[in-house]
Amino acid sequence: MAERHLEIEQKYDAVAGFVLPELDGLPGVASVTEPEAHELHAAYFDTADLRLAAHGITLRRRRGGTDAGWHLKMPAGPDSRQELRAPLGRPLVVPARLAGLVAAYTRGAELRPVATLETARTVVRLLDADGTELAEVADDLVTGRAERDGEREPDGEREPDGAREPVRWREVEVELGAGPPDLLKAAGKRLRKSGARKAKSSSKLGRLLGDAVVPSEAAAARGAARSWIAAATCNGKAPAVTTGEVVLAYLADQVTAVLAFDPKARLGEDDAVHRMRVAVRRLRSALRSYRPVLDAERTVPLGPELRWLAAVLGEVRDREVLRMRFAKAPQFLLDDLERQERAAYRRLNANLKDARYFALLDELDRLVTDPPLARTGEKKARKELPILVTRAWDRMAKDYASIQTADDPAVARHETRKAAKRARYAAELAVPVLGVAAKRLVKDAKRIQEVLGEYQDGVIAMEHLEAAAKRTRVPEEAFTLGVLYGREECEAQAARERLPTTWSQTLGPSF
Repeated sequence: MAERHLEIEQKYDAVAGFVLPELDGLPGVASVTEPEAHELHAAYFDTADLRLAAHGITLRRRRGGTDAGWHLKMPAGPDSRQELRAPLGRPLVVPARLAGLVAAYTRGAELRPVATLETARTVVRLLDADGTELAEVADDLVTGRAERDGEREPDGEREPDGAREPVRWREVEVELGAGPPDLLKAAGKRLRKSGARKAKSSSKLGRLLGDAVVPSEAAAARGAARSWIAAATCNGKAPAVTTGEVVLAYLADQVTAVLAFDPKARLGEDDAVHRMRVAVRRLRSALRSYRPVLDAERTVPLGPELRWLAAVLGEVRDREVLRMRFAKAPQFLLDDLERQERAAYRRLNANLKDARYFALLDELDRLVTDPPLARTGEKKARKELPILVTRAWDRMAKDYASIQTADDPAVARHETRKAAKRARYAAELAVPVLGVAAKRLVKDAKRIQEVLGEYQDGVIAMEHLEAAAKRTRVPEEAFTLGVLYGREECEAQAARERLPTTWSQTLGPSF
């Protein structure tokens, strides 16, 4: 298992003659340690087209200092990155665990050295009165060399791989330890007063590679779609927005979410599988609810693949829900659930390494970079969205009405729940243009979904308890499972009885 660490830091550029200022007197700082000198050597790995760097991700193998080993850093927010570490291992073999965490970006492409950095580092640590490290300040003299990827001569012959001319600079890093965020701000203010400047790049590798790092066409398209809609709606230009532009922006957001939660799901981070699955469901729902806006020849084949991915994620999520639902259950039941959850995670990670998954990600990128918009996509969103949202709501209403006459009401409730999700996501997509009216529909559909979700969770829990009872041979365990089953049956019944009241409180579309 790779070691995890949340890195919160700020970087500053400094000229050769820069003198590190006195750092005592900063918030909470009682003392500053004597300087420590380190010589660091780091080899950075990426694909030939720098896919990791384009997404703000760095993967390196570093020798020297107090944390030698492999370091994978992924964006986690402003001035922060999630860092995962692994032992040094072999120089040119990326640890499988770290390579897997970036597989959604590399998609089978080779990870190879792209740069080396030699750093002469001087470190001081800021301590509180108890000796706890609040922050670390590193003054770095850096020599970087980008690898030359066999550029071709005019005659077509290929140069041998090698390093480009070295680039040298000086920078100061302030990394927060146990200190408060205002310490980071105060330290930065003091550094700037002494002549340092906020760094142009958030990473040494980014500074070294510079213009060689080009955002992928898909990433650029996702960013452009979101920014355009946000600017148009904020500036009161929503009436000019087309239906296709709104749908594309929503799809772009969901593709971004799938990629962002992929490594978190692989690590089993809290709620990551659930949120990745929701993004997949939103994609699938949007492609279905807004089918008239999109070219069916391109989008229909995505449906089964998204359903497959949702099912893969759902296997883990169902076990997570059951584990939380039975948090106070006897240990034998919890142990059984934990075994099932671990097995589901193993299958999830295997599927997320599969070529089928990478092919789906490629198609989702293509969905954004080469939008399959039909003629309806050219129509004004203000006119077309109410029609499509209302259509999704009416489908839900039809499914709800069928519960009373269905041969199997449980199946009809399940179909109504799925329709409520589609109606919710259809309205959610339209919020930037339709505003309050769409928000109200989102809220109403969510309430229907949640009541039916409580019922469905109870049904799934009962099915699990029934299966567990068939495996047990201990009377006491069987009795306990029976008690739990009775409780779940009561809760499912209560949710089912609340459904008519909840439905009566919805108003439906009013565009």
